[in-house]
Amino acid sequence: MRCASTLLVTLFAALPYVAAHGYLKSVAIDGKTYEGNVPNNPTGDSPIRLINDIDPVKGASNPNLSCGQNAQNAALVVPANPGSTVSFAWASGNGGNWPHNTGPMLTYMAACEGTTCDKFDASGAKWFKVDQAGKKSDGSTWVQQDVMNGGTYSMTLPENIVPGDYLIRHEIIALQLAVSMGGAEFYPSCTQVRVSGNGNGAPNATVSFPGAYSDSDPGIFDPNVYNPGSSYTFPGPAIAAFVIQGDNNAASNTSASASASASSSNAVSISASSTTPSSTSTAGSGSCAGMSNGSQYRRFTRVVRRRAV
Repeated sequence: MRCASTLLVTLFAALPYVAAHGYLKSVAIDGKTYEGNVPNNPTGDSPIRLINDIDPVKGASNPNLSCGQNAQNAALVVPANPGSTVSFAWASGNGGNWPHNTGPMLTYMAACEGTTCDKFDASGAKWFKVDQAGKKSDGSTWVQQDVMNGGTYSMTLPENIVPGDYLIRHEIIALQLAVSMGGAEFYPSCTQVRVSGNGNGAPNATVSFPGAYSDSDPGIFDPNVYNPGSSYTFPGPAIAAFVIQGDNNAASNTSASASASASSSNAVSISASSTTPSSTSTAGSGSCAGMSNGSQYRRFTRVVRRRAV
């Protein structure tokens, strides 16, 4: 009886720990949902690279910063198009809602050069940023709060991207411990897609993971993270401008939408949906070539949608 009681106490003690971390549960591309696997428990083929632990990646020099904890290549490479809407559904370690509400969400892409994405080694990937979301227009509430409330986060792929295989690296950085150096928690994920079309735009700059971040970056070490109305500086590069291949002029993708600062006109929207997300709403348009790295919102197009729990 004592052994059984000890086991129960241990299990209950572990529940808050499991619920406090999480993983990318599924991805939807233009309304078609692809389920991921529970970390370290694969049950079916997926385009989402499997990680082996729900724990966050710690430290900006950690090699797991590319695609997550000991991420394995996925079996599927799924279709997408320039301008496709990609929606990300996050879950806690016990399958409930995402547990955090403080910190940015950032999305990068990298071409799977020389091979297909199911065979590509992400350690050598050349990443370019395509989207990022920080605080809402009130200056205090993070967009991540909507994901914690059961929403999905959506963005659009670049309109003029060259066709081919790409990894989509969607990442949440949880900043609840970022008041101390090294306290930030990174939750990167990688989804394998094959973009069709006849685009001819290539990113003007790329970065590596690890390498793009430093633990001392203001968007990663943030002593003011809990100060209402404090400004936030996104880590990493600016959102990529797209250069027409063979052209020396840095012309940005004209379909990209952007905002120099958060305002009511481009606020993230929440809408009710069925189990599989349906319609989305977007706001804002323009060029992203001139965005500064400190703006509250910088993106192609993004929305957050509520999904049924």
